Amino acid sequence: MNNMLIGMFVMIISCSILIGISEARLKIGFYDNTCPDAEFIIRDVIRDATDSDPKVPAQMLRLHFHDCFVQGCDGSILIDNGRVSEKRARGHQGLKGFDVVEEAKARLEFECPGVVSCADIVAIAARDAVSISFGPFYEVETGRRDGFVSNKSLAARMPDFGDSVKLLKHKFFEKGLNVKDLVVLNGAHTIGTTACFFLMDRLYNSSPHGGPDPSIDEDLLPELMDACPPNGDINFRVPMDHNSGETFDTQILENIRNGFAVLQSDAELMDDPVTRRILDSYLGFTNQSVLPSFEADFVESMVKMGRIGVKTGRRGEIRRVCNTFND
Repeated sequence: MNNMLIGMFVMIISCSILIGISEARLKIGFYDNTCPDAEFIIRDVIRDATDSDPKVPAQMLRLHFHDCFVQGCDGSILIDNGRVSEKRARGHQGLKGFDVVEEAKARLEFECPGVVSCADIVAIAARDAVSISFGPFYEVETGRRDGFVSNKSLAARMPDFGDSVKLLKHKFFEKGLNVKDLVVLNGAHTIGTTACFFLMDRLYNSSPHGGPDPSIDEDLLPELMDACPPNGDINFRVPMDHNSGETFDTQILENIRNGFAVLQSDAELMDDPVTRRILDSYLGFTNQSVLPSFEADFVESMVKMGRIGVKTGRRGEIRRVCNTFND
């Protein structure tokens, strides 16, 4: 009798463990039965929004990155809860696209209320943003739930445009990402713009001696200075990928290698031997007989990033609107 009770207890514990593991796993096609048109609805919203504003794809891609790097991919970046809102952190300045996510959420709530999380909308929208920009289409793992916390104090370890490569490596490692992920995900700067605010020190007060960063190509420097003069509009935006700011391609990597990097954090990839070797491998500047695929590696890194700190089961909720916690 005792042995039977012990056996039953072990079986119950084993089942509980398996349930916990299954709840913690994302999977492709999570909404196939509960909201089969979910990804199509999100894709339509992204396409419609992009038709109205070509900057939307870059906004969606950046939103996913910023969401995942603070408390994991849990939609916390979307919350409006006053001055403490995560989106108000210094590292999140210039983030846009919140209205696009809310539009997708509204359509999904009409189709299948209470089913699709805001965190998953952000992840799917980022994939569609890449695809619309002529980048790779890939399957997105889903099943995330939305987090219960949004506070700008938790964004202190957000990768910053002024970080050294050494510091960026540490910040990526803390999230379970490696050096290749760092290089590849920086390649997301192939689409989108940045504000002059993020360039002023690099153009006019570069350490250690002041003045412009000597690594900036002599042809690019006057162009950036014209766009971002010392007393100009710091909110004026310039493409991060010089001459290829709306197309997902490897031009950003060539620009970084040739001194045409717009952001300091991109330029510094050439100062570190490991990141430089990885970057060079995609451009044929190594002895490898077969070049790695930047697109394939980008997809792999995006999937890895999308797994950071996900909430599942009771650890999260499905918000009714994305900018507010449920009552």
